[in-house]
Amino acid sequence: MGQDYYAALELGRGATDADIKKAYRKLALKNHPLKCKEPWAPERFRRLAEAYDVLSDPMKKGIYDKFGEEGLKGGIPLEFGGENPWTAGYVFHNNPDKVFRDFFGGDNPFAEFFAEDGSELILPFGGLRGRGAMKQDPPIVRDLYLSLEDLFYGCTKKIKISRRVMNEDGQTSTIRDKILTIDVQPGWKQGTRITFEKEGDQGPNVIPADITFVVQEKLHPRFKRANDNLAYITTIPLGKALIGCTVDVRTLDGRLLNIPINDIVDPKYCKVVPGEGMPLLQDPRRRGDLLIYFNICFPKKLTPDQKILLKSALLS
Repeated sequence: MGQDYYAALELGRGATDADIKKAYRKLALKNHPLKCKEPWAPERFRRLAEAYDVLSDPMKKGIYDKFGEEGLKGGIPLEFGGENPWTAGYVFHNNPDKVFRDFFGGDNPFAEFFAEDGSELILPFGGLRGRGAMKQDPPIVRDLYLSLEDLFYGCTKKIKISRRVMNEDGQTSTIRDKILTIDVQPGWKQGTRITFEKEGDQGPNVIPADITFVVQEKLHPRFKRANDNLAYITTIPLGKALIGCTVDVRTLDGRLLNIPINDIVDPKYCKVVPGEGMPLLQDPRRRGDLLIYFNICFPKKLTPDQKILLKSALLS
C-alpha cells in the first residue's frame, strides 16, 4: 500500500493549502532531528518533507489525489495522460533540509520559539537569519571543454540548459530550456570561470543558484600548453642532434614553420621560437613562445667501421 501523505501531516483529504502549510510548520518544528532526539526522528522528518513537497504543489497534489502514490511516482497511464506533463513520474529529491529551509526562509526558525521551561532554544543551525530571509542555492559548476584552436582564435559556444521556472501563480513551476551564450576570448586559460548569475532552478523563498562554467583544455595531438607558451616534441636521430637539422612545425593557424637547429641537441635542450605561442589575454596581438623539445633516437647497433669513425670524430 502506498504512502498516505495526508496522514503523514495528520490531515484529512479535504485539507486546504493553509491547513497543509500549518501542519507542516508545526510537525517539522516538532520532529526536526536537532530538536527531537528520538532515533526515528530523521525518517519522520524526511516523510514530512516529502508529504509537504507533494501536497503543497497543486500539480503533484492533483495527481496524488486522483491516482495515488503509484500514479504520482510511476506516471499517469498513457490513456489518461496524452500530452499532459503529469505523465512524468515524481521522484523526491530526498533533501528534507532544503524543504525546511525553503519553507521557513532561513537557517534558524527556532530562534522565535522557546523551550517548555521558558528558556530560548539554541540550536546549531550555522547562524541566525530572520524568517522570510531569502537564501541562494549553492552554485552549479560545470566543465567547459575547449580545444586549443578555440582558445587561440576565440569562439562562441551556445549551451542549452533545462531549469525550473516559476509560473505566474507563484506556486507551480515548469521545466523550460534556455540557451546560454559564452563568448570565448583568445588567450583564455584552463580554469577560467564564466558565471551566469541566478540562472538555476527557481522556487518559492529561494534565490536561484548561479551557474558557473570552468574552462578545461582538450588534449591536442601536437601541442601542450604551458601558460602562454606552446610545447612541441619532435623526434630526431642522434646524428642530427649532433650536426644540426631543420624542424618543421605546423602551427595552430595552419602555417608551416621551418626551424633551423644549429646547436648540439642534448636531452635537456629546448629551442625557443619567440612569438609563436598562445595569444596573450591582455593583448591578443602579442603571443607567447613556441618551445621545441627533442626526443633523441639512438641507433640500436653500429658497424665496426661506424664505431671507428665515431671514435675518431668524438674521442680523438
